[in-house]
Amino acid sequence: MRAFALGSLLLGLALILGGPAPAAAQEGEGGASAIFAGGCFWCMEPPFDAVPGVTATISGYTGGRTQNPTYNEVSSGRTGHKEVVKVVYDPSRVTYEQLLAIFWRNIDPHDARGQFCDKGDQYTSAIFVASPEQRQAAEASLKAVSGQLKGRVVTEILPAATFYPAEEYHQNYYRKSAAKYKYYRFACGRDRRLEEVWGPAS
Repeated sequence: MRAFALGSLLLGLALILGGPAPAAAQEGEGGASAIFAGGCFWCMEPPFDAVPGVTATISGYTGGRTQNPTYNEVSSGRTGHKEVVKVVYDPSRVTYEQLLAIFWRNIDPHDARGQFCDKGDQYTSAIFVASPEQRQAAEASLKAVSGQLKGRVVTEILPAATFYPAEEYHQNYYRKSAAKYKYYRFACGRDRRLEEVWGPAS
């Protein structure tokens, strides 16, 4: 897996966003959470896990109709759910805007059919917002990214819905099955496409 330098991400954030940090979606005392859909949730955990202040990443499903969905149900495309990662973080150490910058740098915001080799609505990109402040920050980042990139940005901003954790074998898959994860990521062309969209990683 390619690790993206936090300094470059924060520089990009400074160019994208300004103003005060939004109120965080609370995740217990002193904690907060954010939910992002960026295609395969295996690939969305590592960039957030590398950030100081992020205390957990949880792969899961949200946005659909089916209660307590399974991976097979979601991957069929019939539940309305997307694969997502829930990022639990300490807002005194990392801001929601910084998480947004990391999210953008790790997706293809032009693909309306899915992400990389995974196609279907269950793999399309989205930001799930849990408060007016998160929505405001997400919309500001969407506007900035749309002005920065060539091509139409199709990533959605959606209201937060019930989050269902994925099965245990999906959690931290990139650590549990590192060789299989690296092969999947390479074969899916994720890093190659990210470089085409965003330029070389620093």
